[in-house]
Amino acid sequence: MDNIIQDIDILDRNSREATDTVITSKEENTGKAKKLYIESYGCQMNFADSEIVSSIMKDNGYDTTSEFEQADVIFLNTCSIREKAEQTVRKRLADFNKIKKRKPELTIGVLGCMAERLKDKLLEEEKLVDVVVGPDAYRDLPNLVGSAEEGLKAINTLLSREETYADISPVRLNSNGVNAFISIMRGCDNMCSFCVVPFTRGRERSRDPHSIVREAQDLFDQGYREVTLLGQNVDSYKWSPEENNKAWLEKKEKQGEAEAIINFANLIEMVAQVSPDLRVRFSTSHPKDITNEVLHTMKKYENICKYIHLPAQSGNSRVLELMNRTYTREWYINRVDAIREILGEECGISSDMIAGFCSETEEEHQDTLSLMDYVKFDFSYMFFYSERPGTLAAKKLKDDVPLEVKKRRLQEIIDKQRQYSFERNKLDLNKVHKVLVEGTSKRSEEHLSGRNSANKVVIFPKKNFKKGDYVNVFVDDCTTATLLGNSVD
Repeated sequence: MDNIIQDIDILDRNSREATDTVITSKEENTGKAKKLYIESYGCQMNFADSEIVSSIMKDNGYDTTSEFEQADVIFLNTCSIREKAEQTVRKRLADFNKIKKRKPELTIGVLGCMAERLKDKLLEEEKLVDVVVGPDAYRDLPNLVGSAEEGLKAINTLLSREETYADISPVRLNSNGVNAFISIMRGCDNMCSFCVVPFTRGRERSRDPHSIVREAQDLFDQGYREVTLLGQNVDSYKWSPEENNKAWLEKKEKQGEAEAIINFANLIEMVAQVSPDLRVRFSTSHPKDITNEVLHTMKKYENICKYIHLPAQSGNSRVLELMNRTYTREWYINRVDAIREILGEECGISSDMIAGFCSETEEEHQDTLSLMDYVKFDFSYMFFYSERPGTLAAKKLKDDVPLEVKKRRLQEIIDKQRQYSFERNKLDLNKVHKVLVEGTSKRSEEHLSGRNSANKVVIFPKKNFKKGDYVNVFVDDCTTATLLGNSVD
């Protein structure tokens, strides 16, 4: 099978989660007067937001296009997590402004975290854009585009304590018809010292669980077979029913469950009950908040995927304190031990790792490597520390680890992760895996690609199977990032 191996880079194991990933709008022609082109950078939350934006614009007279040259409006939904992402966006803005010189009626807008962080600088100082909109102001986009078309200043970066876009049905961009995102909460109350999210996405607020379940049901009815519940910290999801949910409260009271707050364990159970044929994933978990109740709920339902993205960031408690992660190395290990005890060794665990954070010593770096030895992550997203303006670390800590040291430490982390990714994949050999088919292999139309419950890519011969099918696959070979096998009855 060497000719069809799809050897995915460990740094980009699941492209929908990688910070350098770009997703563009699809071609849609329903006869509307204008065309929208939207390009999204960063995390899954940004991609989900772009689907909300497309829905809002669709309701206001826009079809989407996959060709930016055909667009009347171009939006870049941006990320500020890494400097490279911002540099990429600036380059794209320069490209689009060349088109605007030939097509002056074109409207260019920057959305999302970079818009929230830079605000007036993009609109007035650099004059790269016509519209600047933060993550909580997307409902205002049609008005802002109208203002820009009249030559007026068009900016709205106000953050909200209530906005969840719960009533908006997203337009699925570049969807394969199998997997979909559902945003369950917005914002973040954690103040990790390296992160800009609390400043660009505002305070944490959870979405009505009933609207989440309805969206999951609608997706299943449309043929989708997997949903990923999204939040900056899904484990802190918490929703209190209002007066219009008395029926739900009465039902819970009759069952002897009078608690009026729905937590994350309750939510994933509600979504799992939509259908046993609808897989449920979630991202991202926070080590300080993930509970045994969540783990036991995952164990209870076969269709809740046995995979947890649990970012460690560092394996040293002093560095974790500087990062304001609010847990220690020992606490993190305790959570990993709980995952292994309740869900078994087959549960996939992935992580984020930052090399060379402020004042990190060589001994502390070794603690990160030894944590990797203990956990044996299935895969990780690995970076060296890049200071972000406006963060607590930029204000209070000195970025004093030399770049060449950061790069060397990062390479050591990458090398170790490759070792354990391969080791963990070898544990899956000679076993049957239930695989949800997502499409054909990138290397061969005669082979299908899908993922198992632990979020691992599996490649196998096509036969008569199709996208959206569940297939039992006997795995007999692997690479560091891919399982290979054949379907079985």
